[in-house]
Amino acid sequence: MNQPEHEPVMSPHALPGDRQLVLRVIPLPADVNANGDIFGGWIMAQVDLAGAVLPARVAKGRIATVAVNQFIFKQPVSLGDLLSFYARITRIGNTSISVHVEVYAERNPAALQVVKVTEADLTYVAIDHEGKPRPVPR
Repeated sequence: MNQPEHEPVMSPHALPGDRQLVLRVIPLPADVNANGDIFGGWIMAQVDLAGAVLPARVAKGRIATVAVNQFIFKQPVSLGDLLSFYARITRIGNTSISVHVEVYAERNPAALQVVKVTEADLTYVAIDHEGKPRPVPR
């Protein structure tokens, strides 16, 4: 089995490129899986929440997740990691907005390291009060 590719260690204050910080959270003991790492489904839920922030602003109203186009777990997330979620919009269509989310973990406070643990591409659709697609405002 191939070992995960390790990202270079970053400064905890470095903002990755043109991304915006949209969520910061610390996983709790209830979020641990049978292996002692943070459950992947919990991370996926947080990525969906973080990914929705910018599209909701652009859509100026309700949105719904319509696709998880890619999801990569680069490294395990551990109890005690502080997770920072950065997002950037990659495409705006007639009714949909695609976004790229990167997740960084701050770990080992005594000798602080910041590593990329997850990245994903998601698509959201702007919806009206009946849940039907509506045009994204221009």
